Amino acid sequence: MSLDRRQLAAYAAPALPLAILGPPLYVFVPGLYADRLGLGLTAVAAALVGARAFDLVIDPLVGHLNDRLADTRLGRQALVATGTAILLVGATGLLRPGDTASAVELFAWSAVAFLGWTLVAIPQLAWNAELAPVPGGERDRINGVREGATVAGILVAGTIPLIAGGDGAVTTTLDGYLVVLWLLLPATVIAMLAVLRLPPHPARPSARPDWRALKAHPGLFRLLGIHLVNGTANGVPAALFFLFVTHVLEAPDRLGLFLGAYFLAGVAALPAWLWLAGRIGRRRAWVAAMLWAALAFAGAPFLDSGDTTAFLVICGASGLSLAAEMALPAALQSDVVEIGERSGAGYRPGMFFGLWGMATKLAAPLGVGLAFPLLALAGFDAGGDHPGQGLWALALLYGGAPVILKLIAAFLAWRLPITGAPEPRPERQGA
Repeated sequence: MSLDRRQLAAYAAPALPLAILGPPLYVFVPGLYADRLGLGLTAVAAALVGARAFDLVIDPLVGHLNDRLADTRLGRQALVATGTAILLVGATGLLRPGDTASAVELFAWSAVAFLGWTLVAIPQLAWNAELAPVPGGERDRINGVREGATVAGILVAGTIPLIAGGDGAVTTTLDGYLVVLWLLLPATVIAMLAVLRLPPHPARPSARPDWRALKAHPGLFRLLGIHLVNGTANGVPAALFFLFVTHVLEAPDRLGLFLGAYFLAGVAALPAWLWLAGRIGRRRAWVAAMLWAALAFAGAPFLDSGDTTAFLVICGASGLSLAAEMALPAALQSDVVEIGERSGAGYRPGMFFGLWGMATKLAAPLGVGLAFPLLALAGFDAGGDHPGQGLWALALLYGGAPVILKLIAAFLAWRLPITGAPEPRPERQGA
Protein backbone atom coordinates (compact mmCIF):
# COMPACT_ATOMS: atom_id res chain seq x y z
CA MET A 1 0.00 0.00 0.00
CA SER A 2 1.08 3.59 -0.62
CA LEU A 3 0.47 6.13 2.15
CA ASP A 4 -0.61 9.68 1.44
CA ARG A 5 0.85 12.63 3.33
CA ARG A 6 -1.85 12.56 6.01
CA GLN A 7 -1.23 8.87 6.74
CA LEU A 8 2.53 9.36 6.74
CA ALA A 9 2.27 12.22 9.23
CA ALA A 10 -0.07 10.24 11.46
CA TYR A 11 2.24 7.23 11.50
CA ALA A 12 5.38 9.24 12.29
CA ALA A 13 3.89 11.71 14.78
CA PRO A 14 4.28 9.67 18.03
CA ALA A 15 8.03 9.42 17.41
CA LEU A 16 8.31 13.13 18.26
CA PRO A 17 7.11 13.00 21.90
CA LEU A 18 8.88 9.66 22.43
CA ALA A 19 12.16 11.34 21.42
CA ILE A 20 11.50 14.30 23.70
CA LEU A 21 11.51 11.98 26.71
CA GLY A 22 15.11 10.82 26.14
CA PRO A 23 17.14 13.79 27.50
CA PRO A 24 15.35 14.05 30.87
CA LEU A 25 15.63 10.30 31.44
CA TYR A 26 19.28 9.95 30.45
CA VAL A 27 20.78 13.36 31.19
CA PHE A 28 18.94 14.92 34.14
CA VAL A 29 17.52 12.00 36.14
CA PRO A 30 20.81 10.25 37.15
CA GLY A 31 22.46 13.46 38.33
CA LEU A 32 19.30 14.80 39.96
CA TYR A 33 18.71 11.70 42.08
CA ALA A 34 22.40 11.25 42.95
CA ASP A 35 23.27 14.89 43.62
CA ARG A 36 20.16 16.86 44.57
CA LEU A 37 18.28 14.07 46.33
CA GLY A 38 21.42 12.57 47.87
CA LEU A 39 20.79 8.92 46.99
CA GLY A 40 24.42 8.30 46.10
CA LEU A 41 26.05 7.13 42.89
CA THR A 42 25.91 3.40 43.57
CA ALA A 43 22.24 3.40 44.62
CA VAL A 44 21.18 5.38 41.53
CA ALA A 45 23.18 3.08 39.26
CA ALA A 46 21.64 -0.03 40.85
CA ALA A 47 18.09 1.35 40.53
CA LEU A 48 18.44 2.33 36.87
CA VAL A 49 20.24 -0.85 35.84
CA GLY A 50 17.60 -2.89 37.66
CA ALA A 51 14.80 -1.07 35.85
CA ARG A 52 16.49 -1.71 32.53
CA ALA A 53 16.93 -5.38 33.42
CA PHE A 54 13.14 -5.51 33.76
CA ASP A 55 12.92 -3.75 30.41
CA LEU A 56 15.13 -6.40 28.81
CA VAL A 57 12.39 -8.95 29.41
CA ILE A 58 9.59 -6.65 28.25
CA ASP A 59 10.95 -5.54 24.86
CA PRO A 60 11.04 -8.86 22.98
CA LEU A 61 7.77 -9.94 24.65
CA VAL A 62 5.99 -6.79 23.44
CA GLY A 63 7.44 -7.32 19.98
CA HIS A 64 6.23 -10.92 19.93
CA LEU A 65 2.81 -9.84 21.23
CA ASN A 66 2.54 -7.32 18.38
CA ASP A 67 3.27 -10.13 15.91
CA ARG A 68 0.70 -12.39 17.59
CA LEU A 69 -1.92 -9.66 17.18
CA ALA A 70 -1.03 -9.15 13.51
CA ASP A 71 -4.34 -10.60 12.29
CA THR A 72 -6.35 -8.20 14.47
CA ARG A 73 -6.56 -4.43 14.32
CA LEU A 74 -8.23 -3.60 17.62
CA GLY A 75 -5.74 -5.64 19.65
CA ARG A 76 -2.75 -3.67 18.42
CA GLN A 77 -4.58 -0.39 18.94
CA ALA A 78 -5.32 -1.36 22.54
CA LEU A 79 -1.64 -2.26 23.01
CA VAL A 80 -0.47 1.21 22.02
CA ALA A 81 -3.27 3.06 23.85
CA THR A 82 -2.47 1.21 27.08
CA GLY A 83 1.21 2.02 26.69
CA THR A 84 0.43 5.71 26.29
CA ALA A 85 -1.42 5.87 29.62
CA ILE A 86 1.28 3.86 31.42
CA LEU A 87 4.07 6.05 30.02
CA LEU A 88 2.42 9.30 31.13
CA VAL A 89 1.94 7.99 34.68
CA GLY A 90 5.48 6.62 34.92
CA ALA A 91 7.15 9.73 33.50
CA THR A 92 5.26 11.96 35.94
CA GLY A 93 6.37 9.92 38.93
CA LEU A 94 9.95 9.78 37.68
CA LEU A 95 10.42 13.45 36.74
CA ARG A 96 8.59 14.88 39.76
CA PRO A 97 10.26 13.10 42.69
CA GLY A 98 9.56 14.18 46.23
CA ASP A 99 12.27 15.52 48.51
CA THR A 100 12.50 12.13 50.22
CA ALA A 101 12.48 9.94 47.07
CA SER A 102 14.23 6.60 47.54
CA ALA A 103 16.13 4.28 45.23
CA VAL A 104 13.13 1.93 45.31
CA GLU A 105 10.90 4.71 43.97
CA LEU A 106 13.46 5.51 41.29
CA PHE A 107 13.46 1.87 40.22
CA ALA A 108 9.66 1.56 40.29
CA TRP A 109 8.86 4.73 38.33
CA SER A 110 11.62 4.00 35.82
CA ALA A 111 10.23 0.51 35.22
CA VAL A 112 6.70 1.87 34.71
CA ALA A 113 7.93 4.53 32.26
CA PHE A 114 10.02 1.98 30.33
CA LEU A 115 7.06 -0.39 30.05
CA GLY A 116 4.81 2.34 28.66
CA TRP A 117 7.45 3.53 26.21
CA THR A 118 7.94 -0.01 24.90
CA LEU A 119 4.22 -0.61 24.37
CA VAL A 120 4.07 2.46 22.12
CA ALA A 121 7.45 2.44 20.37
CA ILE A 122 7.95 -1.22 19.42
CA PRO A 123 4.64 -1.64 17.52
CA GLN A 124 5.22 1.67 15.74
CA LEU A 125 8.67 0.56 14.59
CA ALA A 126 7.37 -2.83 13.46
CA TRP A 127 4.43 -1.37 11.54
CA ASN A 128 6.82 0.14 9.01
CA ALA A 129 7.30 -3.28 7.45
CA GLU A 130 3.55 -3.95 7.47
CA LEU A 131 2.61 -0.63 5.89
CA ALA A 132 5.11 -1.29 3.08
CA PRO A 133 5.37 -5.09 2.78
CA VAL A 134 7.48 -4.91 -0.39
CA PRO A 135 11.05 -3.63 0.21
CA GLY A 136 11.91 -0.53 -1.73
CA GLY A 137 11.23 3.16 -1.98
CA GLU A 138 7.92 3.19 -0.09
CA ARG A 139 9.43 1.51 2.96
CA ASP A 140 12.38 3.91 2.89
CA ARG A 141 9.94 6.81 2.59
CA ILE A 142 7.94 5.69 5.63
CA ASN A 143 11.07 5.03 7.67
CA GLY A 144 12.53 8.39 6.68
CA VAL A 145 9.46 10.32 7.79
CA ARG A 146 9.44 8.56 11.15
CA GLU A 147 13.13 9.33 11.69
CA GLY A 148 12.43 12.93 10.71
CA ALA A 149 9.83 13.10 13.49
CA THR A 150 12.41 11.65 15.89
CA VAL A 151 14.92 14.31 14.91
CA ALA A 152 12.24 16.98 15.36
CA GLY A 153 11.62 15.62 18.86
CA ILE A 154 15.33 15.87 19.62
CA LEU A 155 15.27 19.48 18.46
CA VAL A 156 12.33 20.27 20.72
CA ALA A 157 14.05 18.45 23.59
CA GLY A 158 17.13 20.59 23.09
CA THR A 159 15.19 23.85 23.26
CA ILE A 160 13.36 23.08 26.51
CA PRO A 161 16.47 23.46 28.74
CA LEU A 162 17.35 26.68 26.88
CA ILE A 163 13.94 28.11 27.71
CA ALA A 164 13.84 26.82 31.29
CA GLY A 165 17.37 27.90 32.27
CA GLY A 166 20.33 26.26 33.96
CA ASP A 167 21.03 24.29 37.10
CA GLY A 168 18.84 26.42 39.32
CA ALA A 169 15.87 25.54 37.13
CA VAL A 170 16.26 21.77 36.84
CA THR A 171 12.81 21.14 38.30
CA THR A 172 11.35 23.75 35.95
CA THR A 173 13.07 22.06 33.03
CA LEU A 174 11.66 18.66 33.97
CA ASP A 175 8.20 20.20 34.37
CA GLY A 176 8.59 21.60 30.88
CA TYR A 177 9.35 18.15 29.50
CA LEU A 178 6.28 16.75 31.26
CA VAL A 179 3.94 19.44 29.94
CA VAL A 180 5.09 18.87 26.36
CA LEU A 181 4.81 15.09 26.80
CA TRP A 182 1.26 15.29 28.20
CA LEU A 183 0.20 17.58 25.35
CA LEU A 184 1.79 15.77 22.43
CA LEU A 185 1.83 12.05 23.23
CA PRO A 186 -1.95 11.44 23.58
CA ALA A 187 -2.72 13.68 20.61
CA THR A 188 -0.22 12.00 18.27
CA VAL A 189 -1.14 8.45 19.33
CA ILE A 190 -4.86 9.14 18.84
CA ALA A 191 -4.12 10.56 15.38
CA MET A 192 -2.03 7.52 14.43
CA LEU A 193 -4.63 5.00 15.57
CA ALA A 194 -7.51 6.91 13.96
CA VAL A 195 -5.92 7.46 10.57
CA LEU A 196 -3.92 4.27 9.93
CA ARG A 197 -5.60 1.12 8.72
CA LEU A 198 -3.12 -1.65 9.33
CA PRO A 199 -3.67 -4.61 7.01
CA PRO A 200 -3.95 -7.98 8.80
CA HIS A 201 -0.90 -10.11 8.17
CA PRO A 202 -1.67 -13.79 7.48
CA ALA A 203 1.68 -15.12 8.72
CA ARG A 204 0.80 -15.21 12.38
CA PRO A 205 3.74 -16.59 14.40
CA SER A 206 3.44 -19.36 16.91
CA ALA A 207 2.85 -18.66 20.58
CA ARG A 208 6.55 -19.18 21.25
CA PRO A 209 9.34 -17.21 19.55
CA ASP A 210 11.61 -19.37 17.37
CA TRP A 211 14.88 -18.51 19.14
CA ARG A 212 16.86 -21.04 17.09
CA ALA A 213 15.88 -19.32 13.86
CA LEU A 214 16.76 -15.93 15.32
CA LYS A 215 20.12 -17.23 16.54
CA ALA A 216 20.93 -18.49 13.04
CA HIS A 217 20.12 -15.12 11.48
CA PRO A 218 23.16 -13.74 9.61
CA GLY A 219 24.25 -10.48 11.21
CA LEU A 220 21.33 -9.90 13.61
CA PHE A 221 23.13 -10.27 16.93
CA ARG A 222 26.33 -8.76 15.59
CA LEU A 223 24.45 -5.59 14.69
CA LEU A 224 22.69 -5.59 18.06
CA GLY A 225 26.03 -5.96 19.86
CA ILE A 226 27.62 -3.08 17.95
CA HIS A 227 24.57 -0.93 18.59
CA LEU A 228 24.83 -1.74 22.30
CA VAL A 229 28.54 -0.84 22.51
CA ASN A 230 27.99 2.43 20.66
CA GLY A 231 24.92 3.22 22.75
CA THR A 232 26.94 2.66 25.94
CA ALA A 233 29.54 5.07 24.57
CA ASN A 234 26.75 7.65 24.34
CA GLY A 235 25.26 6.63 27.69
CA VAL A 236 28.40 7.31 29.75
CA PRO A 237 28.66 11.05 28.97
CA ALA A 238 24.87 11.40 29.11
CA ALA A 239 24.85 10.02 32.67
CA LEU A 240 27.82 12.19 33.71
CA PHE A 241 26.88 15.39 31.87
CA PHE A 242 25.10 16.99 34.83
CA LEU A 243 27.96 16.17 37.20
CA PHE A 244 30.72 17.16 34.74
CA VAL A 245 29.27 20.61 34.00
CA THR A 246 28.45 21.26 37.67
CA HIS A 247 31.65 20.05 39.36
CA VAL A 248 34.42 20.12 36.73
CA LEU A 249 33.48 23.12 34.60
CA GLU A 250 31.65 24.78 37.52
CA ALA A 251 29.15 26.24 35.07
CA PRO A 252 25.73 24.82 36.05
CA ASP A 253 24.02 27.92 34.67
CA ARG A 254 25.07 26.87 31.14
CA LEU A 255 23.61 23.37 31.14
CA GLY A 256 20.87 24.42 28.72
CA LEU A 257 23.32 26.17 26.39
CA PHE A 258 25.55 23.10 26.10
CA LEU A 259 22.62 20.75 25.48
CA GLY A 260 21.11 23.13 22.94
CA ALA A 261 24.37 23.31 20.98
CA TYR A 262 24.63 19.51 20.95
CA PHE A 263 21.10 18.87 19.69
CA LEU A 264 20.98 21.74 17.21
CA ALA A 265 24.25 20.60 15.63
CA GLY A 266 22.84 17.08 15.27
CA VAL A 267 19.74 18.30 13.46
CA ALA A 268 21.73 20.60 11.18
CA ALA A 269 24.09 17.81 10.11
CA LEU A 270 21.42 15.21 9.27
CA PRO A 271 21.07 16.06 5.54
CA ALA A 272 24.83 15.78 5.07
CA TRP A 273 24.94 12.34 6.70
CA LEU A 274 22.00 11.10 4.61
CA TRP A 275 23.80 12.33 1.48
CA LEU A 276 26.96 10.54 2.58
CA ALA A 277 25.03 7.32 3.27
CA GLY A 278 23.60 7.52 -0.24
CA ARG A 279 27.12 7.77 -1.65
CA ILE A 280 29.05 5.21 0.40
CA GLY A 281 26.36 3.10 2.10
CA ARG A 282 24.73 3.25 5.52
CA ARG A 283 27.28 1.05 7.29
CA ARG A 284 30.30 3.09 6.19
CA ALA A 285 28.55 6.36 6.95
CA TRP A 286 27.73 5.07 10.45
CA VAL A 287 31.39 4.16 10.98
CA ALA A 288 32.39 7.65 9.85
CA ALA A 289 29.94 9.20 12.31
CA MET A 290 31.32 7.18 15.23
CA LEU A 291 34.91 8.08 14.35
CA TRP A 292 33.98 11.75 14.09
CA ALA A 293 32.32 11.65 17.52
CA ALA A 294 35.41 10.01 19.05
CA LEU A 295 37.68 12.66 17.54
CA ALA A 296 35.43 15.53 18.66
CA PHE A 297 35.25 14.23 22.24
CA ALA A 298 38.94 13.48 22.68
CA GLY A 299 39.70 16.83 24.32
CA ALA A 300 36.98 16.66 26.99
CA PRO A 301 39.11 14.96 29.71
CA PHE A 302 41.56 17.88 29.71
CA LEU A 303 39.02 20.61 30.47
CA ASP A 304 38.99 22.41 33.82
CA SER A 305 36.95 24.96 35.70
CA GLY A 306 35.85 27.83 33.45
CA ASP A 307 36.65 26.13 30.11
CA THR A 308 33.12 26.76 28.91
CA THR A 309 33.95 28.02 25.42
CA ALA A 310 36.07 24.96 24.64
CA PHE A 311 33.33 22.68 25.96
CA LEU A 312 30.71 24.48 23.87
CA VAL A 313 32.83 23.73 20.78
CA ILE A 314 33.11 20.08 21.83
CA CYS A 315 29.34 19.86 22.32
CA GLY A 316 28.68 21.29 18.87
CA ALA A 317 31.33 19.17 17.16
CA SER A 318 30.29 15.89 18.80
CA GLY A 319 26.62 16.72 18.24
CA LEU A 320 27.19 16.69 14.48
CA SER A 321 27.14 12.88 14.58
CA LEU A 322 23.98 12.58 16.71
CA ALA A 323 21.32 12.20 14.02
CA ALA A 324 23.50 9.88 11.93
CA GLU A 325 24.00 7.54 14.89
CA MET A 326 20.24 7.41 15.39
CA ALA A 327 19.00 7.03 11.83
CA LEU A 328 21.64 4.88 10.14
CA PRO A 329 21.77 1.85 12.50
CA ALA A 330 17.95 1.76 12.65
CA ALA A 331 17.89 1.68 8.85
CA LEU A 332 20.34 -1.23 8.92
CA GLN A 333 17.95 -3.05 11.28
CA SER A 334 15.21 -2.71 8.65
CA ASP A 335 17.56 -4.56 6.29
CA VAL A 336 17.90 -7.24 8.97
CA VAL A 337 14.13 -7.83 8.93
CA GLU A 338 14.23 -8.48 5.19
CA ILE A 339 17.30 -10.73 5.46
CA GLY A 340 15.60 -12.69 8.24
CA GLU A 341 12.57 -13.36 6.07
CA ARG A 342 14.77 -14.64 3.25
CA SER A 343 17.01 -16.75 5.52
CA GLY A 344 14.22 -18.67 7.26
CA ALA A 345 13.89 -16.70 10.51
CA GLY A 346 10.38 -15.72 9.42
CA TYR A 347 8.53 -12.47 9.06
CA ARG A 348 8.88 -11.08 12.60
CA PRO A 349 9.20 -7.28 12.50
CA GLY A 350 7.85 -6.95 16.04
CA MET A 351 10.30 -9.45 17.49
CA PHE A 352 13.24 -8.00 15.57
CA PHE A 353 12.53 -4.45 16.64
CA GLY A 354 11.78 -5.66 20.16
CA LEU A 355 15.34 -6.94 20.31
CA TRP A 356 16.51 -3.64 18.82
CA GLY A 357 14.64 -1.67 21.47
CA MET A 358 16.13 -3.90 24.15
CA ALA A 359 19.67 -3.08 23.00
CA THR A 360 18.86 0.62 22.64
CA LYS A 361 17.44 1.00 26.11
CA LEU A 362 20.05 -1.16 27.81
CA ALA A 363 22.84 1.18 26.68
CA ALA A 364 21.93 4.13 28.92
CA PRO A 365 21.83 2.21 32.22
CA LEU A 366 25.00 0.40 31.23
CA GLY A 367 26.58 3.83 30.98
CA VAL A 368 25.34 4.67 34.46
CA GLY A 369 26.31 1.24 35.81
CA LEU A 370 29.81 1.61 34.40
CA ALA A 371 30.48 5.23 35.35
CA PHE A 372 28.85 5.75 38.76
CA PRO A 373 30.48 2.85 40.67
CA LEU A 374 33.90 3.75 39.22
CA LEU A 375 33.38 7.34 40.34
CA ALA A 376 32.49 6.16 43.83
CA LEU A 377 35.63 3.99 43.95
CA ALA A 378 37.71 7.04 42.96
CA GLY A 379 36.37 8.95 45.96
CA PHE A 380 33.93 11.24 44.16
CA ASP A 381 30.88 12.14 46.25
CA ALA A 382 28.15 13.95 44.30
CA GLY A 383 26.76 15.54 47.44
CA GLY A 384 29.98 16.28 49.33
CA ASP A 385 33.62 17.23 48.91
CA HIS A 386 35.51 16.22 45.80
CA PRO A 387 39.18 15.29 46.18
CA GLY A 388 41.45 15.93 43.21
CA GLN A 389 41.47 12.32 42.10
CA GLY A 390 37.66 12.26 42.20
CA LEU A 391 37.35 15.22 39.81
CA TRP A 392 40.03 13.77 37.56
CA ALA A 393 38.18 10.44 37.47
CA LEU A 394 34.97 12.27 36.55
CA ALA A 395 36.67 14.12 33.68
CA LEU A 396 38.46 10.98 32.46
CA LEU A 397 35.32 8.85 32.51
CA TYR A 398 33.22 11.57 30.89
CA GLY A 399 35.61 12.18 27.98
CA GLY A 400 37.84 9.11 27.78
CA ALA A 401 35.52 6.12 28.10
CA PRO A 402 33.25 7.19 25.20
CA VAL A 403 36.23 7.56 22.86
CA ILE A 404 37.46 4.03 23.58
CA LEU A 405 33.99 2.51 23.20
CA LYS A 406 33.35 4.42 19.96
CA LEU A 407 36.56 3.13 18.44
CA ILE A 408 35.64 -0.45 19.38
CA ALA A 409 32.15 -0.07 17.90
CA ALA A 410 33.52 1.50 14.70
CA PHE A 411 35.98 -1.38 14.22
CA LEU A 412 33.23 -3.98 14.71
CA ALA A 413 30.81 -2.13 12.42
CA TRP A 414 33.39 -1.96 9.65
CA ARG A 415 33.44 -5.78 9.62
CA LEU A 416 29.63 -6.11 9.70
CA PRO A 417 28.29 -8.26 6.83
CA ILE A 418 25.21 -6.00 6.44
CA THR A 419 26.35 -3.11 4.27
CA GLY A 420 23.28 -0.94 3.72
CA ALA A 421 24.55 -0.39 0.18
CA PRO A 422 23.81 2.94 -1.52
CA GLU A 423 21.21 3.18 -4.22
CA PRO A 424 22.69 2.52 -7.67
CA ARG A 425 23.32 5.67 -9.63
CA PRO A 426 21.80 6.06 -13.07
CA GLU A 427 24.28 5.40 -15.85
CA ARG A 428 25.34 8.29 -18.02
CA GLN A 429 24.19 8.30 -21.57
CA GLY A 430 27.01 7.82 -24.00
CA ALA A 431 27.92 10.65 -26.34
